[in-house]
Amino acid sequence: MHILILGAAGMLGRKLAQAIAAGGLPCAALTLADQVPPVPPAPATGQCVITCLTTDLAQPAVLASLVAGRPDVIFHLAAIVSAEAEADLDRGYAINLDATRSLLQAVSALPDYCPKVIFASSIAVFGTPLPDIIPDHHHLTPRSSYGTQKAMAELLLADYTRRGFVQGIALRLPTICIRPGAPNRAASGFFSGILREPLAGQPARLPVRDSLRHWFASPRAATGFFVRAARLDHAALQGQIALNMPGLSATVADQIAALARFAGTKATGLIHHAPDPAIAAIVETWPQAFSATQALDLGFVADSSFDAIIAAYVADDMPQG
Repeated sequence: MHILILGAAGMLGRKLAQAIAAGGLPCAALTLADQVPPVPPAPATGQCVITCLTTDLAQPAVLASLVAGRPDVIFHLAAIVSAEAEADLDRGYAINLDATRSLLQAVSALPDYCPKVIFASSIAVFGTPLPDIIPDHHHLTPRSSYGTQKAMAELLLADYTRRGFVQGIALRLPTICIRPGAPNRAASGFFSGILREPLAGQPARLPVRDSLRHWFASPRAATGFFVRAARLDHAALQGQIALNMPGLSATVADQIAALARFAGTKATGLIHHAPDPAIAAIVETWPQAFSATQALDLGFVADSSFDAIIAAYVADDMPQG
């Protein structure tokens, strides 16, 4: 099987590539593409040929060349994150929407070709007013440019799937926490920062109220979502290709309490409340919890607790020493 990952240099792209190379999916060829150089994973065997490409995914000709090799599975992870998409409207639409359309057009131009396309969507496709627990078929009401772009891309994927050009699956990801490495420009970045930085003995800023409830998944769980989606029989979706991923509903106070259990009050004392109305205006409109019944029935697995999320970060990503 030939697998293509778009956005392979990002955190989830790197983890997914490593999982595939380690045998998570049967793979004879793995192509990694991003605008910055992807890092090749260490394959568990010599049977998976890995190709890394640094290229501009906003260019339709680039996407056409990437699909010319007819990959069996395409993971579309490339995106402009939430706060950046809000700050730069044109760039957000160019990457989050236009590049998705260009990808689907490139695939549809090839005869006798219908790959599985797994798209990284977001719970930001939902916005207030919302029920406490969102059911699988709740209507989309995005309240940000990022959420709007993801919702539009989902509709494109569904239409190209209906017409038989692709086998599309859109995974509406919870907020990923704890993200390793340096903070990105996502409005949700503080959810990771208030744990990651204190675990490293560094101060962290909390821009929202600690009673804010949100929906989370660890990088380990999110990687598992993509692997599970690639293994699914597409017919099992019964035409409902956009799936709310299972997750963990927790407040900021729950996060801080888990940090205290793991690292003590010395760590939690490094968290400083510094309200940011711009960040709050975005994240306050996001969902708090989902039923995720369809995804759970299809075998997707969530994290059990924030204690487990912290433990996964320490085991998988926390710098040592």
